[in-house]
Amino acid sequence: MNNDELRTLAAKVLEDGYLMSLGTVDESGVWVADVIYVHDDDFNLYWISLPQTRHSKALGQNSQVACAITANQEVGKERALQVTGIAEKVDGPLFELEKKHRTKRGMEPPTRPGEILEDNHSWYVLRPAKIDLLHSEPFGYEHQIIIPQSPPDSESV
Repeated sequence: MNNDELRTLAAKVLEDGYLMSLGTVDESGVWVADVIYVHDDDFNLYWISLPQTRHSKALGQNSQVACAITANQEVGKERALQVTGIAEKVDGPLFELEKKHRTKRGMEPPTRPGEILEDNHSWYVLRPAKIDLLHSEPFGYEHQIIIPQSPPDSESV
């Protein structure tokens, strides 16, 4: 299977998934937090969080993160992604993603940019360096590696 076909399978996992288990590291050690994510066409993963949460503060100390997303846990039909990359806080509203985020949560979409950030939340983004696809129907339990369009550059992230 070529990289474009693998990317199509991974995009379906992202569409069908809901929660991302985000792994960060701070002075107290490793930490995992579940966040609701949305994504763009380049497999960048976005979530909103309060800046004072442990996982948000950890990004200021170490921007290297990992996450896991599971779209299906049924035995023999497992579909999941494991992603490593660079994460950072994003300033300001992202209106198209705000609408997508609210819709994914089964809520009414916002009517104006920044509406979902009014309670002091901020956007964050994970730009993938490596994506491992687990899709047991075609591949068993052999992970497939997906090459992101453009690897993250810590200078431009």
